[in-house]
Amino acid sequence: MNSVRDKARNLRDADQLARRAVDQDGAQLVVFPEHFDWAGGTPQEKVAAGEAERDGPAYEMCRRLAQDCRIHVHSGSFYETVPDCGRVYNTSVVFDPQGRELARYRKIHLFDVHTPDGLRYGESDAVAPGTATTVVEAGGLKLGLAICYDLRFPELFQRLAADGAEVLVLPAAFTLQTGKDHWEVLIRARAIETQCYFLAAGQIGPVELEEGRRHTYGHSLVCDPWGHVIAKASDEVGFVSARLDRALVAKVRKQIPLASHKVLA
Repeated sequence: MNSVRDKARNLRDADQLARRAVDQDGAQLVVFPEHFDWAGGTPQEKVAAGEAERDGPAYEMCRRLAQDCRIHVHSGSFYETVPDCGRVYNTSVVFDPQGRELARYRKIHLFDVHTPDGLRYGESDAVAPGTATTVVEAGGLKLGLAICYDLRFPELFQRLAADGAEVLVLPAAFTLQTGKDHWEVLIRARAIETQCYFLAAGQIGPVELEEGRRHTYGHSLVCDPWGHVIAKASDEVGFVSARLDRALVAKVRKQIPLASHKVLA
């Protein structure tokens, strides 16, 4: 997706893309990118775009999609209002085929950096950090949840794997500059280290921030537990799909039994 500061448009685009993925490829799990419902703007606008914990437009659209198509839906992420805080959470929610919320994850690591080209990104200006990791069973597979900048912190993914994750899910809005050098490398590394599938859904194209126009990298992809990229999106808005085989996770973990060899906790 190339989400903008228009929630109604973004939700319409997301819903249409997801239903195409279901109709054309038989998708049973749909994952949206980070900020799929609203992207860009000032810190104040981001806070204003926040939704209540439940029943906001993004939440309701994902819930209805899951229910209508009888699939699992991962909401990517949307801004969730934090009562009496003046900031929002960057939140992912997973729904079952009945439209029931299965799990929720609030982004832990916030993107507060100055990039080599001198640009500043200050996620914590508007976003409060989460504190808890999340693993949830969906469709017979255990999903470990993370968001964007979390990708750079391997200890988080080790925790998810220790808690039983077989599939790691990461919605993102990686910058063009960092994405071209680090996106696929880090995803493959996290998959290899944890011996998990890795589903990475990325925003692509321009986004208008307070500091000016920035560009996101896209290249949504699926990586298997051996570190092979088995599906990858083109440089445009659309969807990519792959089939997950739980037996492959077990096979890879048997071939190289990392968990039983681990010395340092």
